[in-house]
Amino acid sequence: MLGRLVTRRPAWIVVASLLVTVLAGAVGAGTINLLSLNRFEAPGSESMRARDVLAREFDTGSPNVALLVTARQGTVDSPYVAAAGQALTRELAAYPGVRDAWSYWSRGHADTLRGENARQAMVLAWVPGDANEVRRAVLPALAPEFTREDATIKVEVGGGDEVFRQVMEQARADFLRAELIVIPAVLLLLWWVYRRLAAALVTVGIGLFAVVGSLAILRGVLGFADVSTFASNIALVMGIGLGVDYGLFVTFRFREELHAGAAVPDAVRRTIRSAGRTVLFSGGTVAASLAVLFAFPFPFLSSFAYAGIAVVIAAVIGATVILPAALTLLGHRVAPRAVAGRGRVQTRDETASFWFRTATQVMRRPVLLGGAALAVLLLLGSPFLDVRFGLPDDRVLPSSAPARQMYDQVRAGFTQEEADAIQVVAPDGDATAAGTYAADLSRLRGVVRVDSAAGSYVGGQRVEGPDGARFTGEGAATWLSVVPSSERLEADATGLVRDVRAVPAPFEVLVGGYPAELTDYRDGVTSRLPLIGGLIVVVTFVVLYLMTGSVVAPLKASVLNGLSLSVMFGALVFVFQEGNLAGLLGFTPTGSIEPSIPILMFCIAYGLSMDYEVFLLSRIKEEYDRTGDAVGSVPLGIARSAPLVTAAAAILAVSFAAYATGRVVFLQQLGIGMALAVIVDATLIRGVLVPAFMRLAGRANWWAPGPLRRLHTRIGLAEEPPVQHVAGGSATQGAGSVSAIPPERLADGRQRR
Repeated sequence: MLGRLVTRRPAWIVVASLLVTVLAGAVGAGTINLLSLNRFEAPGSESMRARDVLAREFDTGSPNVALLVTARQGTVDSPYVAAAGQALTRELAAYPGVRDAWSYWSRGHADTLRGENARQAMVLAWVPGDANEVRRAVLPALAPEFTREDATIKVEVGGGDEVFRQVMEQARADFLRAELIVIPAVLLLLWWVYRRLAAALVTVGIGLFAVVGSLAILRGVLGFADVSTFASNIALVMGIGLGVDYGLFVTFRFREELHAGAAVPDAVRRTIRSAGRTVLFSGGTVAASLAVLFAFPFPFLSSFAYAGIAVVIAAVIGATVILPAALTLLGHRVAPRAVAGRGRVQTRDETASFWFRTATQVMRRPVLLGGAALAVLLLLGSPFLDVRFGLPDDRVLPSSAPARQMYDQVRAGFTQEEADAIQVVAPDGDATAAGTYAADLSRLRGVVRVDSAAGSYVGGQRVEGPDGARFTGEGAATWLSVVPSSERLEADATGLVRDVRAVPAPFEVLVGGYPAELTDYRDGVTSRLPLIGGLIVVVTFVVLYLMTGSVVAPLKASVLNGLSLSVMFGALVFVFQEGNLAGLLGFTPTGSIEPSIPILMFCIAYGLSMDYEVFLLSRIKEEYDRTGDAVGSVPLGIARSAPLVTAAAAILAVSFAAYATGRVVFLQQLGIGMALAVIVDATLIRGVLVPAFMRLAGRANWWAPGPLRRLHTRIGLAEEPPVQHVAGGSATQGAGSVSAIPPERLADGRQRR
């Protein structure tokens, strides 16, 4: 029905689509300003409960604004510098939105707030509110207001929220710059693939429709859920990628139908019935792969699920409705020039193609060549065995960023990190019993000092008297500040948090602070990794079973996709954790990987890998269903799908690689990892391991138990083979059929059902 509608009213559909695109662009432009900012935090965790108690009972919290004060002359104890520091502290405390502020000068010259050379000191402040309030309502004005320099002091602004505010701004600039590179590059590659400008422009148009359409859909999602601002970045990346992918697949199939001699309306209708269903399968797989992110109870990660599903919806609509209408109007103007305008069928010998010859060679020696490819993949993925998941800091920014420059000085000049102190909160504690507990905490490795209502402790000894005003709340409530050393915080922040939580307390406590929040977030993410992996395997199995009727093909796809993704993760560790290529890419390695980005990359890359798996298997299964040849169908299916997969992979790789030019480490990881995964998947996996495995498995590739086989007969979907014509109009096998393969091309001959 859709095919008839598209071919009868193509102009109406194209005009309506243009209007919808303009409207979606207007709606989507407003979406970006409504997206939320998120912190690395786990709702309901111990650290979040500690934050709530601190705010409610003590009217304070973890400092999210930090000022680094440098004395132009003398030291921070010089009278004129001290006076300027005290005035700065009072000014910051009185600034709108700031609830609490303290400094080296207001805290009795605490060593934990002074640099080793005595020329630098810190002013810290707490701005209450979520990330949106702090980063959008307060910091954009506060940061330039307090970034200053005079004859007495120089002031630089940092803090956790300021760091990630700058990350957001830099990432947005990087994405926009990358898109300006990607779109012309994709258009040029499409022209090279099609050798037809009209076809290239229409395919790029589908990618742009996927972008603006997904942003418009996200506008509706905002009515019932928070969506991170980084979701718009994913919409840009995946919109172009999936839109062009699906556009390529539909256009290739349309050209194939024209090549076989079909009239334009018939070619469009057959393309929708066949390729359109494969696009639906592929889109469902990508959407389902990203939907597993809903299993994480973190708005930051669930945002990418919303964005990915929105992109899939828009890309599928563009490829199955808008593109076929455009192809109906363009007709032979998108066909190869050798085919367009001719009244006879063009023949081609698919058995002479590079991919057919490669697959045939692999299938002659499946163990040797498949084993070699497997060894290469395992070698490239082996660095992932040494992965170390860690906590992000200012070093995700380029060295030119103001917040990064400030913290480079802090790392060099301060041996303790009071700005990242661990807060131990006792809602029903006893301030008089806090001394022994504080002394025990101060003995932990990597703890510089513990401040409490009973006094300040270093190495188990009290070094200063009580500070009841700061550390005592209503009733018996109290809290302690555990100041870590810079060395322990950088080397093992998670271990320090766990050590603090393991110290016996005389009352019930909640451990919070920035290190604890990041630890709880990291633990929440990594603990759900087996669930995510299991869900994706199940999704893959169901979708490929519905398409092929086999239970072997889905299991094979999961194994091969895992191999291709292991290369991506190996590259993350080799390049970003270990710091190889750091000089070339311009980033600073921290020795660890933040876990959210690899999980996001896993879901996106797995879905895109299934894209290629669906395209490839659909052509192999099509030939197998037609001939019953379990061996000969493989190189023919690969030869027919390889031009598409190769073109799509090249375009996707270029698209992702453009983001490696970004200045934020997260974007560089996304760009390099995804580009590498796409290239490996389209070459070693689809070109070597797939034919090797399918040769070894033979007819077992398509095996399923009787009940599942009968179920697939009722509900399964398979792509129709392309129409075969001869000049007289009767159907027959084309030159690319299995009967055209010389017996010597496959040493083992053919297996028939």
